[in-house]
Amino acid sequence: MAESNQAFSNILIRWYERHKRDLPWRETKDPYAIWLSEIILQQTRVAQGLPYFQKFISRFPTVGSLAEASQEEVLALWQGLGYYSRARNLHACAQMVALQYNGKFPASYKELLKLKGIGAYTAAAIASFAFNEAVPVVDGNVYRVVSRVFGLHDDISNASTRKVFEGRLASLIPSDAPGEFNQAIMEFGALHCTPSAPDCKNCIFNHSCFAFKNNEVANLPVKTKKVKVLNRYFNYFVFQFGEEVLMGARKDKDIWLGLHDFFNLERGELFDEETALAEVSNLISTKNWELIDISATYKHVLTHRIIYARFFRVRIFQPDDFISLIQSIKLKPISVSDSAGISKPVLITNYLNDTLF
Repeated sequence: MAESNQAFSNILIRWYERHKRDLPWRETKDPYAIWLSEIILQQTRVAQGLPYFQKFISRFPTVGSLAEASQEEVLALWQGLGYYSRARNLHACAQMVALQYNGKFPASYKELLKLKGIGAYTAAAIASFAFNEAVPVVDGNVYRVVSRVFGLHDDISNASTRKVFEGRLASLIPSDAPGEFNQAIMEFGALHCTPSAPDCKNCIFNHSCFAFKNNEVANLPVKTKKVKVLNRYFNYFVFQFGEEVLMGARKDKDIWLGLHDFFNLERGELFDEETALAEVSNLISTKNWELIDISATYKHVLTHRIIYARFFRVRIFQPDDFISLIQSIKLKPISVSDSAGISKPVLITNYLNDTLF
């Protein structure tokens, strides 16, 4: 027999009070800190996101201080966390709050949705955690718990399914503790009702859980669509003159927008030495250069793509050739030592760390 709505909520919140992780954003009602934590934790494990939250709160203790920062500074602090559009939206949202809302986050779910980079989940989290609005959060953990306990077979790959789950959750969320309920159901999914090998025998809901009773734990939630992974091949040319290399911020609407990398020729495969030499000859008309190093192949895995990269390091001997190349490929000279302080993808950082200039 399924739990009553109130019984489910009470049992869940009691479990949360005993088992919740001690995390800094749970000790505050400050919407800025809550928003910051939610953006950082999107597609990111708590263990990985925690030090970034601490760095951002330390550097930018208020939404106003974040709004006043440059995008370059925000991207540099975000470096290594991935999904860099989050960092750009974070900065843009802070500026919206500072300029359009007098430095204060709007206190309702509907108003929060108007902010840059804030979708239904993040708006619900801020509204319930900071302002006690009884609006349910729906994330992967919540889908898993609700589908298993209540036997919902709606395909979570379909956008319309969110409404089904929001409707079920609306009947469960207590009006006097919406934030605690939302935290509890997400925490329960993260720690106990896990994607694989959940501890069903010791679960607080095993006497009523639909999936446990019907041997469907492995089948719920239903998710049919699979992400198609694209392989991409980056041939990087590291043009070096003295202690400087040519780098530039990525401008196309692609991955790593605003981050710095080297001159890249993306093709259907990685170049061999002969092809690389031919490409350099097309760029530099003189013979005053030398291909001095070819890296091993780097593999960088993202959610929807796998990047294979090879770095071809080219030393240029004459300043005129270096200047001509700068004008041709529209990159800027940066000293190797200064490259440590600019925002760049992890792939580029890894190469620089591996290479002795």
